[in-house]
Amino acid sequence: MSAHDQLLVVIDPVARRSDGESVRIAKDVLCGGAEAKICLPESPEEFARALARRGSRRPVVIGDDRALLRAVALLHRDRWLGDGALALVPVGTSVELAHALGVPRGAVAAARAVLDGTVQRLDLLVDESDGVVLGDLSIPAARAATGAAANGASMWGTCRSLVRTLVRPAPPVPAMRTHRLRVEADGVLLTDLDRLVEDVTVRAGGGRAEVVVRHGADMEPVTARALTVTVSGADFRYRADALITGPVRTRTWTLRPGAWGLTLPSAAVASGG
Repeated sequence: MSAHDQLLVVIDPVARRSDGESVRIAKDVLCGGAEAKICLPESPEEFARALARRGSRRPVVIGDDRALLRAVALLHRDRWLGDGALALVPVGTSVELAHALGVPRGAVAAARAVLDGTVQRLDLLVDESDGVVLGDLSIPAARAATGAAANGASMWGTCRSLVRTLVRPAPPVPAMRTHRLRVEADGVLLTDLDRLVEDVTVRAGGGRAEVVVRHGADMEPVTARALTVTVSGADFRYRADALITGPVRTRTWTLRPGAWGLTLPSAAVASGG
């Protein structure tokens, strides 16, 4: 039996709790088609130890997007991603990233892809602290908070507020807050601290990161394609895939083309995902 047919199946505890039936089906399909070692970690630490002890077996994760992100981050820090490939059976309530990457929906189809699929090399965004981004990165401005009624307001006060709402126009939607950020793409300045920024997005693909800086509805977005993106300024938070990180003062992301492999259905790989 080849190493390709020897699997290390790591089943995330969230998947086991949220959809045990799909986990069972996926496990049965994988074990029926390959020699599989099953690991049932109960914590992130045990999850990490299971992957670290994979040996020559192909790692397969049964879990949601967070489990996929955790596995890629761990394997990246282990400097294994460049040589190996990861496989995933998406199980859980948050699996949109996995499907966007090309992993099939449904436990049976995804498990079959693990057994019969082909490895596709995908781009990876990596920051200076070894954080990874598989899909979208965004730095949105927060909307202003809306006013809330005081606790314990009287019924009469509530009725009067309702009447005022009915006879007068509704208050306008709070304006979008803005950042003052400096954004550089491959050393080229896209925007500086003297301009207000509503949103910055970065997406990997095609060997470059696509950067979009939005200053407002009345201005055209500034776009660029680059290998490195640096954002700095006042404390800001950013969303990388399913995770929100920060606040930070500066962060640099570097695109690594084809840095990791994901096993996908052969038809999807042949058509470019």
